[in-house]
Amino acid sequence: MTKYSSRYASSPEAVKKYDTQQLRDEFLIDDLMQEDEVVLVYSHYDRYIAGSAVPVKGDLILETIDPLKAPYFLERRELGIINVGGSGSVVVDGTSYELGFKDALYIGSGNKEVIFKSNDSTNPAKFYINSAPAHTTYPTVKVSLEEANKLHLGAMETANHRTVNQMIIGSVVTTCQLQMGMTELKPGSVWNTMPAHVHDRRMEVYFYLDIPENQAVCHFMGQPQETRHIWMNNHQAVISPPWSIHSGSGTSNYTFIWGMAGENLDYGDMDVCKITDLR
Repeated sequence: MTKYSSRYASSPEAVKKYDTQQLRDEFLIDDLMQEDEVVLVYSHYDRYIAGSAVPVKGDLILETIDPLKAPYFLERRELGIINVGGSGSVVVDGTSYELGFKDALYIGSGNKEVIFKSNDSTNPAKFYINSAPAHTTYPTVKVSLEEANKLHLGAMETANHRTVNQMIIGSVVTTCQLQMGMTELKPGSVWNTMPAHVHDRRMEVYFYLDIPENQAVCHFMGQPQETRHIWMNNHQAVISPPWSIHSGSGTSNYTFIWGMAGENLDYGDMDVCKITDLR
């Protein structure tokens, strides 16, 4: 079963006037990881899609959706997948790729059939999905967490000691525009992506995981001088427009998956916001 919805772009001037519920309705994705469903959200920011697939009773097929106006999902798209559940596999046009916890898979455009499978229905795979338009076809590549390019950033003194695992990114996998990775915060650290930044040439989606029970993350968004916040729980995602910062602080350490698309593939392409200038 496939369920999808669309989110339209909002201007920063309009967002200044949003109340809490409007912010959540526009930017929060809170219905992911539904058993035996493929859930997709089509964003009009860079035509990005974020979603999930959790096969329990049987396999799940990645079906095309009406906004794509395509006979199959990947006719003009590329796909990134990170498994945040039990072991499973993704079958791409007959070739099976085993994905353990926090392993990633990049699938190039032109592949007609994508099937999601769990190895154990009592501990199902939970596939987090990102997709962006693609202009050419690149090979399908699995990237385990161990194979990721690792950046060690921050410090305990500033509560942001973290490891950035670059997984589906130019230095590891060739893509058209999709970039994905996973940032793991060390125990005692709670701040991610601080100092905050914007990148007007790309949009981004954050997916939060490893949030302990009864804990939460406060995600900050908006223009640097006009910030807003959204409280988030485990396995929820948030859309970040190009004009918005994307940062968060949790009541515990946690992990988040970042995915982005746009004009520039340079990971360092960002405009950093001075912490003391945030409002």
